[in-house]
Amino acid sequence: MAYQNLISEIKENILYITINREKALNALNRETLAELADVINLANENADVRGVILTGSGEKAFVAGADIKEFSDYNAEQGEELARNGQHHVFNAIERSSKPFVAAINGFALGGGLELAMACHMRIAASHAKLGLPEVTLGLIPGYGGTQRLTQLVGKGKAIELITTAGMITAEEALKIGLVNHIVPHEDLINKAAEILNLVKQRAPLAVSAAIKSVNAAVNEVNGYDVEISEFGKCFETTDFKEGVSAFINKRKSLFKGQ
Repeated sequence: MAYQNLISEIKENILYITINREKALNALNRETLAELADVINLANENADVRGVILTGSGEKAFVAGADIKEFSDYNAEQGEELARNGQHHVFNAIERSSKPFVAAINGFALGGGLELAMACHMRIAASHAKLGLPEVTLGLIPGYGGTQRLTQLVGKGKAIELITTAGMITAEEALKIGLVNHIVPHEDLINKAAEILNLVKQRAPLAVSAAIKSVNAAVNEVNGYDVEISEFGKCFETTDFKEGVSAFINKRKSLFKGQ
């Protein structure tokens, strides 16, 4: 998988995606978003991929925002289209993926960068990372799902404070308010993300997918309980369920095949 702005590699069933625009602080331009959309789609279609780690190149920035120059002269209609396309093809596509995405936040995660991290199912931050949504300083608001996902993660009051003040917080505060799952030294960042996905890899793939869909339904559906009931029932039709029960009864390790 060769890209201009991304480095992608599959190792031991984990897809590693690195946004490789270090001189631009890994900012999201049109080409990068298009490449992200493509690699997300490939991850979903590739049965060898059991999880994804998304990070930025270097130690300074995960993604320090969007490329503002690209939309500086947009009108309302163009702005809506920008947000709609980005949400559909990248941010929502990550959140709705059947494969768990872990954001390895290796530095600044600002604006669209924080929105990208929040779209992932889990977030690990390097201890020096800084996070924020500074869009109101440009006369904008977050447009890639940031107002919704930040509220879901940290609550209404804290979300409004962070968005309207454009404040930037440390990794420690992000952990305290539930915005990230873990903090580690920068040198341990990718290993920690891989450690989590290596645990996930041991579980039944279809059950993992059902769990992600059900948890997403808690905030995205009218009645997430109904989604959970449906996904729970579907699990009983899988070969993995029969394997898991057999392994439990016979006190052996499960050998799941994603069927």
